This record gives sequence, structure tokens and C-alpha cells, in this order.
Amino acid sequence: MSAGTACRNCGAPAPGSYCPACGQETDLALPSATNFLREAAGRYVALDGRMWRTLFNLMLRPGFLTREYFAGRRRRYVRPAKLFITLSIAMFAVFRYAGHAPMLVEASATGKVDAAALEGVNREAGAAGLSISPDFDIDLDVGAWPRLAPLRRRIEAFNRLPHEEKSAQIYSGTLRYAPYAAIGLLPVSALLLQLAYAGSGRRHPLRPRRYAAHLVYAAHNHAFLFVLGILFALLPSPLRMPLALWALGYGIVSMRVVYGGRWSGALARALMTGVAYSFFFMLAIAALLVAAITLR
Repeated sequence: MSAGTACRNCGAPAPGSYCPACGQETDLALPSATNFLREAAGRYVALDGRMWRTLFNLMLRPGFLTREYFAGRRRRYVRPAKLFITLSIAMFAVFRYAGHAPMLVEASATGKVDAAALEGVNREAGAAGLSISPDFDIDLDVGAWPRLAPLRRRIEAFNRLPHEEKSAQIYSGTLRYAPYAAIGLLPVSALLLQLAYAGSGRRHPLRPRRYAAHLVYAAHNHAFLFVLGILFALLPSPLRMPLALWALGYGIVSMRVVYGGRWSGALARALMTGVAYSFFFMLAIAALLVAAITLR
């Protein structure tokens, strides 16, 4: 390209391979199919060295990525928001491929339902008058919420479906709306962390206290759970127990690494935020169930 060539995007002089003003490449030849896919993967999915480096540290070094982000070492890793979105998409894609119900129930080949999961949904959604039977029959008591009355007709129509059709509708609907629930739970988790670590900060002046910092930490921990969900869907049952044990300790270790303090304090805060988060998680599951049934 000649020295006097102008950028096709902004019109600034662009003698090199990239425009110094807007950054667009000056080589406008159409890419090959291989280059096109490589560019898409690198730009949107980040399937390069950064992704594998990020995944390694995410799974084996709790809290490390968050500390690196706070220290300003960010370019060598996938950013928290991009990591959250990429891994959530991957997890729900694997769930759809593997045929495992992602959060609501664990459906077996015989079509039986995990009654313990349904009991948890009923317990958390009881205040809203929602109950679910093991046969997926839904009972919604609108009570003081008359605007929910139109939903009763859709629920009654759903209850008349055969069990197999109910299970298929719930499964497909849950996969459709679960990503929105995951995004909604992220700021809730950050808010719970902010409440758990509220204080003057005199004893730990370097401890993260801004809401945005809690959001970064929550994004990394959710990303860890997304990878864990992928492994749970793909690995056989005997290999899931070590992952479950690692997940139990991961939150405490990561909290201690990022926020400092004593192990006893990290354990107490992890339990407090975990219990509170479980409540909102079960509410999200109940909302997913209603959405899967009524929004078709």
C-alpha cells in the first residue's frame, strides 16, 4: 500500500498495515474460510493461548485471576466479563448436547425426577404459592397477586400434557432462559459479597470494597462453576466426586486469597453468602420453571 493511501474507514493517512487513527487494517482483501473462523474464534471466543492460560489458573489457582486483574496484569488473560459469557454459553451448549437437565432436575433415562431438587424449589417458592409434584404438575396460588391469574390457564393446559411432553417442555424452556438467570445472579452475588465485607477497612486496607471489585470476583467464581458444570455433564459419575469436593473448598480458598483475613473469617463469610445465594438461586430456578411452562 502506498504512503499516501487513506484509511477506508475514517479517511486518515494510513501508510502501514493498520490505520494509526482508528486501528482498522488496511488490507481489505476478503479472508479465506480458515482465516475467517480463526479470527472469529480469537475475537469472540478467545480460543488462543490466553484462554488456556486463563482456564488453567481459573480451575487450579482459586482467586489468582482476580488478584491479577486488580494488579493490572490483564492482557495475558481473558477478561472477566468475556470469560463469564463465553463459558456460560459453552456450558448450556454442552447441557443441550449431553441431554442433562441443567439446574432444575436431573432426569434419568427412565424419566424419573430428582424429588430432592423439586422439594428445594417448592420450599423457596412457597411464599409465592408455587408447588411442583414429582409428575411435574404445577399448582400456582396467585393469592395477593391477581395479575398472575392469566398464568393459571397456561399452567392448567401444561398439567394436562403427558409426562414426557412436560419434561421436554421444561427442559427446552430451561435451557432457553437459564442464561438470563445466570446473568441476573451475577450482580446478586456481588451485592452479597459487598454486604459480607462491609466495614471501615482499617484492619485490611488493601481488601477490595468497591462493588465493581466484587463483581470481578463473582464473575471469576461463576466462570469456575460453568467449567465445573461442563465437566459434570461430560464425565462419568465416579469422577464427579473429586470435582464436588474441590468445588466445596474452592470458594473458601478464593475468598481468602482475594480478600485476606483469617481462614475462620473467610469460612464464616463463605457460609453466609452461600446460604443467601442459595435462596436467590432457588428463586431463579422457580422463575425458570414458570417461564419454561408459560413462555412458549
